Amino acid sequence: MKYYLVMPAAGSGRRFQGDQPKQYAPLLGRMVIEWALAPFLGDPRCAHGVVVIAEADSSWHRVAARLASERLSATTGGGERSESVRRGLTALSARAAPEDWVLVHDAARPCLESADLEQLIARVTAHEGCGGLLAVRVADTLKQAQADGQREATVARTIDRSELWRALTPQMFRYGMLCAALDAAHGAGRHPGDEAQALEWRGANPLLVAGAATNLKLTTSADLKLAEAVLRARR
Repeated sequence: MKYYLVMPAAGSGRRFQGDQPKQYAPLLGRMVIEWALAPFLGDPRCAHGVVVIAEADSSWHRVAARLASERLSATTGGGERSESVRRGLTALSARAAPEDWVLVHDAARPCLESADLEQLIARVTAHEGCGGLLAVRVADTLKQAQADGQREATVARTIDRSELWRALTPQMFRYGMLCAALDAAHGAGRHPGDEAQALEWRGANPLLVAGAATNLKLTTSADLKLAEAVLRARR
């Protein structure tokens, strides 16, 4: 079994408020993106990975030089995440066949456990469906706010969380199927929040594979401290 990797890393991370995009923030002697790539570079089933960077990116070349992997290449992204993922898929067109598996993983998720990656691959390849994604059941009580334009948010109702999950990455689909789903979405002027949603719009029901809540996505600079704690504990 082999698979391909697309890692969108073209975002500016405005909410992170750092000196550089969050994927290049220092984290325990490496950059965040190096931690995000590590489980895949350590997996011989990963045939090739494409990192999708911004046109003005001035940091990736340093990461690429340190990693020095023939299984990695880069391409430039688009204005939306889904457009960047599609460009990453296009960069794989000479390598990947329609039935090959492709995994999409956020560059700002440095704490993916190899056991979760293994679980995702095993469950999805055994499942006779369109693909799947790592996810975590929602544990908190959820409140919907009043949509009345008030300055202070107030509760409209409590939402039943029994069937709700938080979507994580990696997300894993057949190469041809994911390309077609993103093309259909973009052709209709729609930008899915993740790859699974593009498949959902085509009537598919991706498999939810329970993953670790520690597979967190860095959004603010405070999340960097959490990631550091997770990685230190894992050591």
